[in-house]
Amino acid sequence: MGDHKDQQPVRVGAAVRRRRRALELTLAAVAERTGLSVPFLSQVENDKARPSHTSLEKLADALRTTAVELLAAADPAASVDVVRAEPVAEGDYDPRTRSLVRGHHQLHASEFTGDHDAGREFQHRNDELMYVADGAVEIEAEGRAYRLGRGDTLYLTGGVRHRWRATVPDTRVIVVAVAEHIEAVQDRSR
Repeated sequence: MGDHKDQQPVRVGAAVRRRRRALELTLAAVAERTGLSVPFLSQVENDKARPSHTSLEKLADALRTTAVELLAAADPAASVDVVRAEPVAEGDYDPRTRSLVRGHHQLHASEFTGDHDAGREFQHRNDELMYVADGAVEIEAEGRAYRLGRGDTLYLTGGVRHRWRATVPDTRVIVVAVAEHIEAVQDRSR
């Protein structure tokens, strides 16, 4: 029993929709360019229909890309993926970062162990949550300083500039964020 399926069917719908929207095209415009029906294209974008190789090529041409590019940007079908922890020698406090999610998904999660470049400022397009699994951190965001200990969380909306540093050697911080390719930002002026 493996931790990850190597050959998974892909869901190309989200990749088609992202590309169509990036080009500011309607489904009707894509239908006109491809000769495919609007209802079929809608089903493709919602992963209720899988395009044939020929239809995928037509879609790619209409979206000024290639079928290979669309497939590369596709989401895997419903899947379960386990990312195993790597053994760490006792007393090893060297800074480490590891991704907790493999692949191209809507959420990105990373684990930071130890300290890192405290002078580095971050600003992410979408929201993120920082969770202190062990140790303690100081976070500067929007001109205020926050001290967080084990079990504390800090939620940052997209666009907030921030920096952080570990204040004890065995600190572990989990950061979960909406991936940069997702357009989750809402108009915050309302």
